[in-house]
Amino acid sequence: MADIPESAIAEKFLAGSGPGGQNVNKVATACQLRVDVFALGLAPDAYRRLKTLAGSKMTAAGELVILARSFRTQEANRADARARLNELVDAALVRPERRIKTKPSKAAKAKRVDSKKARSTVKAGRGRVRGTE
Repeated sequence: MADIPESAIAEKFLAGSGPGGQNVNKVATACQLRVDVFALGLAPDAYRRLKTLAGSKMTAAGELVILARSFRTQEANRADARARLNELVDAALVRPERRIKTKPSKAAKAKRVDSKKARSTVKAGRGRVRGTE
């Protein structure tokens, strides 16, 4: 789990949108986290992966904006936003495994050619029958 410094995080609570009765109009329960990505001190390749994973959540100024409004309380939404932030940063820190190129064997190539020839003869036999007049 990535250690995210508190100085890099700015929290703001907003009125939630959508259904919820009178409570949603009165109480600011939705949590918006703004994280300064440069303050996280990520390696350049991890930063690139984070930018890709975040997509539209990343601003041009290098801020990551996460909005959590699934729950009815500030505490639950704050915990949800921080958990999602941690997941995103952890996923960015994982280096993808390198793909090792493989080469088909001679036998595999021969088998492929033979199957193509067999299929070709089947299809060749499907043509219009010509009369011997």
